[in-house]
Amino acid sequence: MSVVPVRSQDIDGAEVSWFSALCSDDYAMLGVPEGSLRSSFDHCSKIALKAEELGFRNILCPSSYQVGQDTLSFVAACAPLTERINFLAAIRCGEMQPIMLARTVATLDHMLKGRLTLNVISSDFPGEKADSAYRYRRSHEVVEILRQAWTRETIDHEGEIYQFKGVPTDPARPYQQNGGPLLYFGGYSPDALELCAAQCDVYLMWPEPKEMLAERMRAVNERAAAHGRVIDYGLRVHVVVRDTEQEARDYAEHLVSGLDDEYGRLIRDRAHDSISLGVSHQARARELADEFGYVEPHLWTGIGRARSGCGAAIVGSTDQVLSELEAYRNMGIRAFILSGYPHLDEAGHFGAKVLPQLKTCSLPHEYGRIPPGTPATPLGNGERH
Repeated sequence: MSVVPVRSQDIDGAEVSWFSALCSDDYAMLGVPEGSLRSSFDHCSKIALKAEELGFRNILCPSSYQVGQDTLSFVAACAPLTERINFLAAIRCGEMQPIMLARTVATLDHMLKGRLTLNVISSDFPGEKADSAYRYRRSHEVVEILRQAWTRETIDHEGEIYQFKGVPTDPARPYQQNGGPLLYFGGYSPDALELCAAQCDVYLMWPEPKEMLAERMRAVNERAAAHGRVIDYGLRVHVVVRDTEQEARDYAEHLVSGLDDEYGRLIRDRAHDSISLGVSHQARARELADEFGYVEPHLWTGIGRARSGCGAAIVGSTDQVLSELEAYRNMGIRAFILSGYPHLDEAGHFGAKVLPQLKTCSLPHEYGRIPPGTPATPLGNGERH
C-alpha cells in the first residue's frame, strides 16, 4: 500500500528515466574535470541516444546558467535523432514571456510527436536575487497560462505579474491532448508545495531516508487534496550498480577519491539552487550519514560533496538496487530519474543489469495524453485558417 494515494496507483510499472548532463555535470571522478566529458552537444546527445537504445523511457534535460547546452535548443536538436524516448525539459518560469513559451512548447511537442514532458523550475535568473514568494507566484502564473493555452480557446489571465485577455491559443496548441505535456516539479518550501499541489502532475523528490520522503509525500498529498487533486511522485537519485555490493561500494569510493572538498564546495555554490531549502535537506542527509557516507544501508551521500541538488546514490548489487527501487515503488513512487558518473558508462551498467528486470512505462501514455495519430491542431492536421 502506498504512503499516500497516487494518480497512477494501478500502474504495475514505473517511468524509469536517465539524465543528460547539459550543465557541466559529468565526471569520471567527482571534482576532476575532463575535456572529453564537457557538456557539448556531441557528448550530451550521445547520452540521450544511449538512453533510448537501452530502453529508458524519459531523459531529464536540466537548466542552469553554466557552460553547456541551452535546454530547449538541445531538445529541439535531439527530436529528429530519436524515436521513442521522452524528453523532460526544464523550463525556468519567467525566463520567456509565458505565451511565447507556450508556443515554443507546442513547437517542441509537435517535433517530438508527443514525447515532451516539462520540469517546472522557479530558481533565480543569472544576476537576479528575487524573493522566494515572488518567484513562486511568477511560476504559478506561468503554469496557469500554459495550461490555459493547452486546454482553452483563449488565454484570459489577470494576475499580479501577468495580465492577458482574449489571446487566441491556436499558435500554442500542443501535439498532446487532454491537458498537454505533463508537468514535473520539485521544491520544498510551503509555496513550492502549493504550486505543485495546485498545478502539476508529478512531484519530484531528492534522495533522503525513506521516512523523510514519506513525510514529504504526506505534506504534498494534503495540499493536493485541498485542491481536489491526486498526483504522482518521483525520485531523482544517482545509482551505482555492480555485480556485488563490495564492487559497487568500491566504485563509489573511487568516484570521490580525487575530490578536494574546497573545490567540491565551489562546484555546489555555483549552482542557482545552492541556497534552496531542498539543498539544505541534502546537506542534512550527509550529516546523518555514517563514517562511510551511508544514511541508509544502500543510500550513499558522497556525491553531495561535489554537487548541488540531488546528492545521493543508490549503491549495491543488481538485486539490492532492484529491491531499493521496489521499496520506493511500494511507497507510491512512479517516476525514477536516475544518473551516474560518468553518465554514458553508468547508463550502460544500469541498462544491462537492472533495466531489463523492471516493468517500465511512459507516464504521458498512461495519462492518455498521446493521440493515436497526428491531432487536429494548427500544427498537426487541423484546418488552416
